[in-house]
Amino acid sequence: MNISFKNKKLAKSFNEGEQLEKIHGTKRARKIRIRLAELRAAKSLMDFWPPKSGPSRCHELTQGRRRGQLSMDLDHPYRLIFIPDHGPVPRHEDGGLDWSLVTAITILGVEDTHE
Repeated sequence: MNISFKNKKLAKSFNEGEQLEKIHGTKRARKIRIRLAELRAAKSLMDFWPPKSGPSRCHELTQGRRRGQLSMDLDHPYRLIFIPDHGPVPRHEDGGLDWSLVTAITILGVEDTHE
């Protein structure tokens, strides 16, 4: 899967090991690296479609300002937040996201989605 970042600052923080650990701590930085490796190895987002998502628990966010975004678990309560990087976003006839056609994403950041 193709991975991009919402801006250069975020890309730099994710791609430089020391900076990632400084911002997020050792445990979360390790989880972020694992999630990025899983995403890069995937052919499409379908590889994470529930119930196949395993410990990453990839799922669509449906509430409030995060509607249309997706998340993967890191260390509780933090999640890796991203969106499909397609124009237009691939959808089924019923309007749901077609996970099998999502082959590129944009990382938005790491957040506590319960705040």
